[in-house]
Amino acid sequence: VGGLVGGQSGMVMAFLFALAMNGFVYWKSDSLALRANGARELGPDEQPRLRTIVGLLADRAGIPMPRLYLVERPEPNAFATGRDPKHAAVAVTTGLMDQMDERQLIGVLAHELSHVKNRDTLVGTIAATIGGAVSFLAQMGQFQLIFGGGDDENGNPLMALAAVILAPIAAMIIQLAVSRSREYLADTTGAALTGDPEGLAQALEQLAAGQQRSGVLGRFGRRAPQPAPQGNPAFSHLWIVSPLSGTQMATLFSTHPPLEDRIARLRSMRRAAPAA
Repeated sequence: VGGLVGGQSGMVMAFLFALAMNGFVYWKSDSLALRANGARELGPDEQPRLRTIVGLLADRAGIPMPRLYLVERPEPNAFATGRDPKHAAVAVTTGLMDQMDERQLIGVLAHELSHVKNRDTLVGTIAATIGGAVSFLAQMGQFQLIFGGGDDENGNPLMALAAVILAPIAAMIIQLAVSRSREYLADTTGAALTGDPEGLAQALEQLAAGQQRSGVLGRFGRRAPQPAPQGNPAFSHLWIVSPLSGTQMATLFSTHPPLEDRIARLRSMRRAAPAA
C-alpha cells in the first residue's frame, strides 16, 4: 500500500511504520486492552471460585496460571489477552460470575484459556495492528492525492486511488475473518479441554440472552442493573461474544461468528463423540 501511494519512499515509510506499530503492540497489547475495558486485577483472596476453575483448566492445558481481572459490567462476558501464555491475562465481567452456573462458567473459561494456548491473542492483535496500519497509510495517501507531494513521479494515480479506497476495506475483512476463525478454533479446543461441549453451548446461549435482557433477576435472585454503556469497539473482537449493542451486521463485517452456528457446531461435537 505504501508503494502504491508514495512509490519507493512510501514503501520504506510503510515498512518502518509497520515495524513500530507491531513492536509496540506486541509488548503493550495486554495492558492496553485491560485498561480500555476498565479491568481490575483480582487479589489472591478474591473470587476463589474463579481462581480454582482457571487453575485447574490451566494445569490441564499445560499453560501457566494467567493473571485474573474483573470488569464491572452487568452483562455476562469474558476475554483473554497477552502476547504468550507466560504473559496472559483473563478478564471476566461481574455479570458472568453472577449469571453462570458451574458448568457454564467452566465452558467459558476453557474457551478463553484455549485462546491463550493457541496464541490467538497475539494473532488477533497483529491482525488488528495490520488493519489499523493500512487504514492509517490510506489516510496519508488521501492527503497526498489531494495536495500532491513526494519526489517519486513513477506511481500510478489510479492505482494509488484504488489502494486508498480498497486497502482499508480488505484489511478490515481479513482482520474480521481471522477473528471469526479463531473463535471457532477456541470453541473446539475448549470443548476438548473440558470434554463437555454442551457446557460451552449452554454458556453461549446464556451469553446471547444476557446481551438482550435488562433489569432481570440474576443467578442469586438479585435484580441485574441496566446494561452498562457500550464498550470500546476497537477491542470488541477480544470478548467471547461481541459487547457492541445494536443490530447485527452482515457476517462478512462481524468480529464474531453467529452464535447459532457456534452452538450448532458444539452440539454436533457432542453427537459425534463415541458413547462411553
